[in-house]
Amino acid sequence: MAGSFNTPTKNIIGKKMADDGMDYNIVFPDALISERHWHGTKEPVVILLGWAGCKDKHLAKYSSIYNEQGCVTICYTAPLKTVFVSESFGYKELSITAHKLLEILYDYDVENSPIFFHVFSNGGFMLYRYMVELLQSHKQFSTLCVVGSVVDSAPGNGNVKGALRALTATLGTKINVMLRYALLVLFAVTVFLLRVVLYPLTKYIHKNHYDAFRDVPPTWPQLYLYSRSDQVIPYTDVELMIQVLKGKGIPVESFDFNTSSHVSHFCDFPEEYSGRCLAFLNNCMKDSEGTQAKRRHLIQN
Repeated sequence: MAGSFNTPTKNIIGKKMADDGMDYNIVFPDALISERHWHGTKEPVVILLGWAGCKDKHLAKYSSIYNEQGCVTICYTAPLKTVFVSESFGYKELSITAHKLLEILYDYDVENSPIFFHVFSNGGFMLYRYMVELLQSHKQFSTLCVVGSVVDSAPGNGNVKGALRALTATLGTKINVMLRYALLVLFAVTVFLLRVVLYPLTKYIHKNHYDAFRDVPPTWPQLYLYSRSDQVIPYTDVELMIQVLKGKGIPVESFDFNTSSHVSHFCDFPEEYSGRCLAFLNNCMKDSEGTQAKRRHLIQN
């Protein structure tokens, strides 16, 4: 979306990076709304990373949860070819995208604000993985203050059947039937060979998102929202990740919606979903303020 427009409650700016074709939407709330919710402190910047095939209108519904609380939001969904092709063949195109997304914080002078992630499905989690790695290792980005993250319907681990279901849903019914089946077969064979059969060797070249995150996870608080009825991402994969993170001493919360399907928890339980996300964000902000206060006290002493 190019250009900008105003509403009575918030200033919305959409920008397209024409040189590389990367589209994202950024929303700055009205200053009065931010002041009412954050009382003079810097409002959080929430980065929402959509699932494969996610449309702007879908991600905007989640963005509004945070905009109404006076947060800045940045929404981005990686292209299908990057998620399903580049990652499957071990090309780290998403790492380049991750770098560009973090640079947006500096473009809009919000690099000193608290950062909060909201990640959807494996499509968003793959990109999130590279952003975490940059935050951990890159000299410039290591100074950013991430207060927490929400992970919705992710991560899944080497699940070829789930990946096929996700790609089938993404391709839809408009594409030619023969072409759709040909793409699915090619994708299944490629993923099975590279990510299952040959993975003991290929992991030294390109470790999958699940293993990379499990080995070197971020230490900020995390909330996992999932469902045992999810037919794309097995709930056992999510629960295993939660156990691993807790075992490393990382503060983790989780909630099983039980009956909702993949990335449909907000659709089925809007009040429960938004309430849990906002309560978690507020707790993360309070914990961050306490940590910063202790740090200032130590420096002064």
